[in-house]
This record gives sequence, C-alpha cells and structure tokens, in this order.
Amino acid sequence: MEETNREAVATAVQRVAGMLQRSDQLDKVEQYRRREARKKASVEARLKAAIQSQLDGVRTGLTQLHNALCDVKDIQNSLADVSKDWRQSINTIENLKDVKDAVVQHSQLASAVENLKNIFSVPEIVRETHDLIEQGELLQAHRKLMDLECSRDDLMYEQYRMDSKNVHDMNLIRGYFGQVQGLSEELSKQLWMVLQRAMVTVRRDPTMLVSVVRIIEREEKIDRRMLDRKKQTGFIPPGRPKCWKNRMNEVLEGTVSGRIESTQSETRESDKMWLVRLLEITRKYVLDDLTVVKNLMVQCFPPHYNTFQVFLDLYHKSVSARVQELAAEDLEANEIVSLLTWVLNTYKSVEMMAHPDLQPECDVKQLEPLLPQHVVDDLLGKYLKTFTSNITGWLRKALETDKKDWQKETEPEADQDGYYQTTLPAIVFQMFEQNLQVAAQINETFKEQVLRVCLKQMNSFLVRYREEAINYKEEHLKNRQLPQCYVQYMIAIINNCQTFKESINSLKRKYSQSTEPTQNDAAIDNLLNEVAREGCQFLLDEVFLDLERHLNELLTRKWLTGTHAVDTICVTVEDYFNDFAKIKKPYNQEMTSEAHRRVVVEYLKAIIQKRISFKNADERKEGAERMMKEAEQFKFLFRKLSAVRFIALCVFVCAQGEDTDRLCDAIAAIAEVFKLTDPALLYLEVSTLVSKYPDIREEHIVALLAVRGDASREMRQMIIETLNQNKPSSSSVSQPVFRDITVPSITMTSMAVPKLLK
Repeated sequence: MEETNREAVATAVQRVAGMLQRSDQLDKVEQYRRREARKKASVEARLKAAIQSQLDGVRTGLTQLHNALCDVKDIQNSLADVSKDWRQSINTIENLKDVKDAVVQHSQLASAVENLKNIFSVPEIVRETHDLIEQGELLQAHRKLMDLECSRDDLMYEQYRMDSKNVHDMNLIRGYFGQVQGLSEELSKQLWMVLQRAMVTVRRDPTMLVSVVRIIEREEKIDRRMLDRKKQTGFIPPGRPKCWKNRMNEVLEGTVSGRIESTQSETRESDKMWLVRLLEITRKYVLDDLTVVKNLMVQCFPPHYNTFQVFLDLYHKSVSARVQELAAEDLEANEIVSLLTWVLNTYKSVEMMAHPDLQPECDVKQLEPLLPQHVVDDLLGKYLKTFTSNITGWLRKALETDKKDWQKETEPEADQDGYYQTTLPAIVFQMFEQNLQVAAQINETFKEQVLRVCLKQMNSFLVRYREEAINYKEEHLKNRQLPQCYVQYMIAIINNCQTFKESINSLKRKYSQSTEPTQNDAAIDNLLNEVAREGCQFLLDEVFLDLERHLNELLTRKWLTGTHAVDTICVTVEDYFNDFAKIKKPYNQEMTSEAHRRVVVEYLKAIIQKRISFKNADERKEGAERMMKEAEQFKFLFRKLSAVRFIALCVFVCAQGEDTDRLCDAIAAIAEVFKLTDPALLYLEVSTLVSKYPDIREEHIVALLAVRGDASREMRQMIIETLNQNKPSSSSVSQPVFRDITVPSITMTSMAVPKLLK
C-alpha cells in the first residue's frame, strides 16, 4: 500500500512539474487545481457506482441461490412420492399383460380384416398389374403394386410385432406375396427403358416421362417412411429401400454416356477427317440434347431436381471422359490441333455451350476444363515435337525442289516489278502461315511458341540455303557454260533473301504481340544479308572473270599504244548490269557500289603492279591523259548505272555521284602525278594525293614513282621521309581505296624507310 502511495505521489509530482515548466504558467495554478479537483471527483463517482453495482449483483445472486435450494428440496420430495407410487403400481402393471396381448391380437386381426380383400385377390391383382405394365399404363400398374405391397408389409409388420422370431409365418406371408417382387422388377425395367429413351420420349409423349417421375417420387416417399419405421421398430419390408431415384440418376448418366460414345462412326483408316467429324457430331448432339432438356424435359421433373444443371453436369462429365480417351490415343499432329481447338475454343463458344438457346441457364464460366492442364501441355508438347520434325523435312524438300529449278535452261519467273524470283519463299511462308493459322485457333501462347519454332527452323534452313548457294557457284566454276541461266538464278537467290525478310516481318506483325527483336531475329537477318552479299559477290566474280583478260591489258605497252580494254570493260559491265537490274533493293544498290569499287581497285592494281614504266615525258603525258579519259568513262558508266536504279531517289543519286567521283578521282589524281613535267614539284603532287587518300601506303608511293620512271632514288627517299614527317590521318576515311591493294616485291625499294604512311 505504501509503495502504491509513493508511486502515486511521484506521478503527481511529475504531472505538476510538467504543467509548471514556464513562469507564465503560475498564473494558471488555480485553474489547474480546479480541473484536477473535477477529475478526482469524477473518478471517485465512477468508483462508487462500480462498487454499488457489484454489491447489487452479489445480493441478487444470493437471493437466486436461496430460491434454487428451495426448489431442489421440493423436487426431492416429489421424487420420493413418485417412487412410492411406482412401487405400489408394479403389481397392477403385471395384471395388465393379458390386456396387452389382447390389444396386439386385435391389431393383427384389424390389419387382416382391412387387407382381407387384397389377400384373397392377390393372384388376380398380380395378373391385372402385369397386363397394365405391358400396356404401358404405368401409373395404374404402380397403384395396384403399392396396394399389394402395402397389404404384404402390414401383415408382415403385425407378425413381426407379435413374434419377431417366428420365421415360419414370415416366410409364409412372403411366399404368398412372392410375385409382388417380380412385378416391382418388371415395372422398374419399364421405367428405365423410358428414361433411356427420354430424349425421344419427351418429344413424342412427355406424359409418359411425367408418369415415370411420379412413380419414382412415390417410391422415394415410401422408402423414407419405411426407413423411419425401421428406426423405431427395427422392421423393414423385403426389397426396401428400392432407391429408385438413385437408379434413375445412374440410368440417365449411362444414357448420356452412351449418347456421347455413339458419335464415332468412322476410323482413321476409313476417313482421315474422322476426328473432325466425331467432334462435330458430338457438338451437335450435346447442343440439341441440352436444348431439349431446357425447353421440354425441365417441365417433366419437379423443380427441386434442378434438371437442367443435372443434365449439364452429366454431358460435361461424359464429354470430358470422351476427349480424355481421345487424348490418350496416338493422335497425329493435325488431329491434336483439331482436338485442342475443339476443347479450348469450340466447346465454350456460341457454337456449343454458350449458344443463345442455352442461356442463361448454362454459365460457361462455371464449367471445369474438359482436359487437365497437364494433358493439354503434353499434347501441345507432342504437337510441337512433331511439327518441328515435319517442318524440317518440309524445308529440306522445298530446298531440294528449288535446287532442281536452278539447273533449268529457262530463266526464273519475275514478280510484278520484274525482279527474278523462285517459288521457294512462297512455299516456305505458305507452310508457316498455314501452321500459324492452325496454332492461332488454340490460343495466343501456343501461337507464339509455333512462331518461335518457325523462326528457329528458318535460321537452320538459311544456313543450308547459304551452303547450297556456295555449292551452286562452285559447280558453275567447274564449267562456266553450265547451268545456262546461272546468273539469273543467282539473282533470284539474292532476291529471295529480301522476300524472306519481308515475309518474316509480315509473320511477326500478324502473329506476334511482341515487338522487341530477339537474338534469333538478328541471326536470321544477318544470315539473309550474308547470303545476299555473297550472291552479289559471286555475280561480280562472274563479271570479273570475263573482264580478267581486259584488266590485264591495263597500264601495259599495248594499252599505251592504243587498246579498247576500258571500252570493252564498260560495255561488259553495262551488259551484265542489264541483268543485275532485276536485283531487288537494297542489294542492287550495294552491288553497283561494289562493282564500281572493284573496277577502280583493279585499275589501281594495274598501276601499282608496275606493268609499265614511262620512258619519257611524252609517254607520261599520253598515259596520264588516257588515265583521265578512262576515269571519266568509269564515272559516266557508274553514274548511269546508279541513275537507272535510283532515278526516284534524287538525294541518293547525288550521294552515289559523290562516291563515284571520289573513287574515279583516285585514278585522275595518280594521272596528275604522272603528268607533272617538273620533278621539283613532284612532292607537292604526291602530298596532295596522300591528303585525299590517307589509306595510301609507302609502297604504293614507291610503286607510283617507279611507274613514272624519272624519279631518282634520292628524290624518292626525300619524298617518303617528308611524307612520314607529316603523317596524314586516315581515321575518317569512309571508303578506303588503297587498303586492299598489295604491291609486288619487285617494285619495293631497298631503302630503309618506315613501312606505312599513317
């Protein structure tokens, strides 16, 4: 208690200290005191009220306990009186045993009298009931059957009450009514027959189905009554409970299952479209039957049967079991697609379970999947495996067919714009398109998977395509006369690459939701570019094989004295490019640029290889003028070729012209070196050449000076050393000219000078 007081005092001190932390708060001390006094008075009032409430509760509890004690004493007295009266009445109860036996006998006699008419007429009622069953009067037959069963059950019950161990009399009654059980079984067969044909019966004679349902309902009520009596007495008549409602559900389930199983009338051996036909028949049967259930059969059953939902569940269960059986078979790829399309799309579409005639009772969102997800995944995996194998074979076969076309003596077909092409891209992408359309019927995810497989196989296919194009070129080089249309088909191969690109992009836009490029996309694009560029290179190789003899004449004595080598080169190139005009963009653009570069490089090689050494100024002047003239011929030729291909692209033509000028100007710049008459100015001309073409190397300068023929060793050494001291930068060269030109060792000077001008 003292500790509590100390804690209270400490708390109060802390509280007061908190309120009086500032000097201006001393003016409010009286106000704080009154407020605390009010709080104290409030707390004391609540404590008093709580204590008073507890005291009132204790007082009430004591009063109730006192009353309960009085009641217990009264009950004890009453029980003592009852016990006394019971002991006094034992003898009286024993004297009433004879009365009890008499009551039992009276009850039996009363039951016998009540059923006397039926007892004597059992054989006649049995015959009448049998005739009614055969005539289809099921309600009347069931009424008589119930009368017979009621008489039998009442007699057996009374016998059971009198002497449950008297088996002889019980068997006697059962034997007398022995035909009743047979009638019940016969009637049940008729009921099950009607239920098995319920879909037909409800259209022709719905009253028959109503009668069957009423009979089953009656039997259900009797079953419940007999089971209740069994709980009380332990007696139940023979054949009870009949459980006809459960049997009805089994019959309906078997009927629905049989209806679904009967849809297969053909096999794969007799009809390759057997599965499509089976699924379509199943769809029609299920839709028609559920429509009949909704519009007709529901009216024949009590509302609490929930008839439509019952039949919906039965059909769904049967269809699910059937498609799982089909999924377990060894299905082909097209059959897998047909099954999954039907299961995943058709089944819940407006063509079947979401049909307007079944709404709103049929909620497709509540239907469980027909196939477990793992089965669907297994089927999709099997399809992808088969599809991958098939598409590999299809692509190989398509390539083999295309290779045979390459050997033809007639030119390949041209598209509407006049570009050569083969049927290979159309065949390949028609194949892809068909399979993607099929995959799209299943779902978006599977469609994306099939597209990835197509693109992956396309990658492998392009590797083989490139190899075959290389083999085609190598076989041609063995005999350049064969095949006759080598150039045209090589152009078609190049054009196919652009067609493949366009087709792949079209497929991705149409069948892929992803716009992000993948590594596979980049690989395909690189392969196509590589095949096309190699094809262009093969064609240019073909051109330069024909030009080889004329290129070898350049910068020779024969060339200096007068030859038409450059004229022939230009005519040959232009003639080839008439065919090359049928190459699609951008490869025709690249090919024109590459042909231009190679012609100029070959011309420069002819200069660097020192096929001629000018003897005097006249020869140098004549050679330089001829070089300038031929440079102009090359400019004119390639501007003409560029204009033919890019007439609609003026800006690009200008750019091409600039590149054409720069390449051909290299020839003119070298000609200026040769044309110069004052050797003292030779350094300035060479430095101008080097500044324009920074990729030129020391050996090139040495070779040019050697061709000029009048540069002494000292002059050459001075020029090289001076140029090395003023090294030009070649980092910004967009199109190197001299980089790939090698100089024969015979032109190299033995002077010890740096090897490169960088």
